[in-house]
Amino acid sequence: MRRTMGVLFVLLSMSGLGGAGAFAQEPPPGSPGEPTSGFTLLQNYPNPFTSETKIPFILGEDLFAEGRPVVVSMRVYNLVQHFVDAPTALRHPAGEGVPLVQLEYTQPGRYEAHWDGLDQNDQEVASGMYFVQLTVNGQPKARRIMKSG
Repeated sequence: MRRTMGVLFVLLSMSGLGGAGAFAQEPPPGSPGEPTSGFTLLQNYPNPFTSETKIPFILGEDLFAEGRPVVVSMRVYNLVQHFVDAPTALRHPAGEGVPLVQLEYTQPGRYEAHWDGLDQNDQEVASGMYFVQLTVNGQPKARRIMKSG
């Protein structure tokens, strides 16, 4: 019973129903709660996905106001918040397919990451719900994604 309640608490907290935190879901683009500055983690596409997905995000101009680069990381977690893998950056100056971990971005704009649906050991992950966490300058935001088939 104790384990069931613990798992239920974890699921509720990650869904945003059990309180705020790094796994609270980002509001949909264009909604009244969408941030107008800073950064935004957009919904992956396709969603649900079968083998791979792209995950867009926006870095706002205010992040670059002091002229310094912005440090960005993206991680995928399973339902119990265990690390699964780090997606790769698309069209980043450091190179195509570089893991999106502590990468510096020097300009505002819309960017994308790619996740191949594999874990850090290159094994295909099971179908189900996962969470993508985008961290910009130490500030996290997360969004649910679904893998099918």
